[in-house]
Amino acid sequence: MNLEVLAPVFLTVISAATPLLFAALGELVVEKSGVLNLGVEGMMISGAVCAFAVTVTTGSSVLGIAVGAAAGMGMAFIFGLLTLTLAANQVATGLALTIFGLGLSSLLGAGFVGVPVAALPKLAIPGVSDLPLVGPLLFGHDALVYLSLAAVAAVAWFLKKSRAGMILRAVGESDISAHSIGYDVIAVRYRAVLFGGAMAGLGGAFLSLSYTPMWAEGMTAGRGWIALALVVFASWRPWRLLAGAYLFGGVTIAQLYSQGAGGFGVPSQVMSMLPYLATILVLTIIAAGPWKGRLNAPACLGKPFRPST
Repeated sequence: MNLEVLAPVFLTVISAATPLLFAALGELVVEKSGVLNLGVEGMMISGAVCAFAVTVTTGSSVLGIAVGAAAGMGMAFIFGLLTLTLAANQVATGLALTIFGLGLSSLLGAGFVGVPVAALPKLAIPGVSDLPLVGPLLFGHDALVYLSLAAVAAVAWFLKKSRAGMILRAVGESDISAHSIGYDVIAVRYRAVLFGGAMAGLGGAFLSLSYTPMWAEGMTAGRGWIALALVVFASWRPWRLLAGAYLFGGVTIAQLYSQGAGGFGVPSQVMSMLPYLATILVLTIIAAGPWKGRLNAPACLGKPFRPST
């Protein structure tokens, strides 16, 4: 396989991995604070439809991306209000948020189906972008791809090196202890949940403005659930999450290429299931393997917290 064939394949893998990376990175921070938000799919598709609608209406992709992130934050705020303020069940609320997001996006996007929009511009450096393989891989993407990579480094630094990151991890490991020494557990978790919503919204915005670019009902196609699985796959570590997102992006593209090549005699429906089968397989191996005890899951993950009066 020559370089002319390899470069488009790698570029497509990176594009497929970017929305997963955005959504999973946000969920990683949320779970590090001790909150389990299963509404990633709903936040992603809300960000996708809002980003697309604003971009088509105003002609500004920058404004569209900002609104997409804000839409994800809005959905996350609803989740936080129900689970952090009103102490509703996190699992049930997250599932309801996904159903609500899918229905709302269908309503909002009904008038935008089939409407064309220009894809986000790619970075181009004369003389460098034209280098074989290396040029397109390093300088053939739009701003959101580079933002996703920068976000991984920023989150890794934040969780490991910053005081605020230490507080967030402390809240996730022992909310009662963090509260007893004066930290506002609810406020910390609210900020984490809003950040997770913004990242999911950015992942959705990338789908509708760059990866496709178009709006179609249900276009997230289960990516929010894969993002949730990626957090476990990465054992709540940002750099492992980066590798996992690109691995699953590669699986997604592999099934598309195999279908284009005839599917090797395998029905197309089975090939379409490949990314989700890979997700189930990875989670099963992790849960049953000898490293189960080293998953590094936050001790208070999914547990409600009520400040003592």
